[in-house]
Amino acid sequence: MISQFFVLSQRGDNIVFRDYRGEVPKGSAEIFFRKVKFWKEDGEEGDAPPIFNVDGVNYFHVKVAGLLFVATTRVNLSPSLVLELLQRIARVIKDYLGILNEDSLRKNFVLVYELLDEVIDFGYVQTTSTEVLKSYVFNEPIVIDAARMPSLGPAAIFMQGNKRMPGTAVTKSVVANEPGGRKREEIFVDIIERLSVTFSSSGYILTSEIDGTIQMKSYLTGNPEIRLALNDDLSIGSSGRSLYDYSSSAGSGAVVLDDCNFHESVHLDSFDIDRTLTLVPPDGEFPVMNYRITQAFRPPFRINTLIEEAGSLRAEVIIKVRAEFSSDITANTVVIQMPLPSYTTRVSFELEPGSVGNTTDFKEASRRLEWGLKKANYSLFFSIVGGSEHTLRAKLTFSQESHGNITREAGPVSMTFTIPMYNASRLQVKYLQIAKKSKAYNPYRWVRYVTQANSYVARI
Repeated sequence: MISQFFVLSQRGDNIVFRDYRGEVPKGSAEIFFRKVKFWKEDGEEGDAPPIFNVDGVNYFHVKVAGLLFVATTRVNLSPSLVLELLQRIARVIKDYLGILNEDSLRKNFVLVYELLDEVIDFGYVQTTSTEVLKSYVFNEPIVIDAARMPSLGPAAIFMQGNKRMPGTAVTKSVVANEPGGRKREEIFVDIIERLSVTFSSSGYILTSEIDGTIQMKSYLTGNPEIRLALNDDLSIGSSGRSLYDYSSSAGSGAVVLDDCNFHESVHLDSFDIDRTLTLVPPDGEFPVMNYRITQAFRPPFRINTLIEEAGSLRAEVIIKVRAEFSSDITANTVVIQMPLPSYTTRVSFELEPGSVGNTTDFKEASRRLEWGLKKANYSLFFSIVGGSEHTLRAKLTFSQESHGNITREAGPVSMTFTIPMYNASRLQVKYLQIAKKSKAYNPYRWVRYVTQANSYVARI
């Protein structure tokens, strides 16, 4: 049971606000944003946790597409339940609007409020199914032009060289028709993997994990049956067992999932035989399958770090990054950050010859260096091609002697990136089969892969 729901912009503007029970003060949105903006814990600044309490009010929030989705309550609720609800509300709104951003919310606030009234009644959840809501919500969305989206918006995630593919956040409403009244028959399947890797200072892997999702969004009329075939050598469980047979073992080079779960619409009748998922996809975007892998895999980047004292008030940091994937693949939005000792006063950077377009910066307020990697003649993204190696040297000047504490106060080095059409687990969609209504029925099929950094760090 929640008391309030609201959506705030990055500036703290209240875009959507609904008070269901009148138990929480009206100024809760301002209290929440001020607390998140200037969050301090134990006297230190940082990011606010997804759940916190102020004056007896519990605040739950998630950040989606740069917007803050927030719920408040005075009662003791399951945190995971409320956070999942906020994610689902954001997904339903995106299904209806096509593009989820501040502009689309403001132009479609009547439709958004209608959706909220059907999703939540007096603080209790009724449904978060896009398919069910279509029977009760009748306002038409005001379509936002996808071409007006910034270059680093959701659609840019699948930019590969000069070729743009439809983005993972498909920018079409599930209820609006194409110009001319016709609906384009197509289906999108995205295999999205988020990597958590920790390296030692010499580049050895200490921990590694893949958190993956097979995401689907269907624009097919009549909800035809879908057959999604995965790798034949796919195994479930640390011992390589299948879903039902605990005696089988994984072969060399097999894809081994530690665990996985499926959407309620997925039928597993033939999954244990030929690794095929059968389903009738509901309207809107939904996760077909979530999986986790802790088996050894080859990380896309190798990071080596070194920090050396160069006198009583000076030190030098060397960071080397090598892209371990094929040269025909480009990684986008590549940024490396490293916290520095609190007594660092100045940083001078030295890049290797031929580094064109790279950016370096010393954030004095947070005492952090930032390195954005960019390949030559590629102006849209920080990006590097597979097989390349890059080195940064940073000379630090201190206001006091370090007394040998540099390695304890500096680092770790963290890296963010997005790699289109690449996945570290080798999980593949062999084919995507759609039940045909007629011989002429041939909808568009999009199967895309993307790998992102969840926690990609190297110790000093």
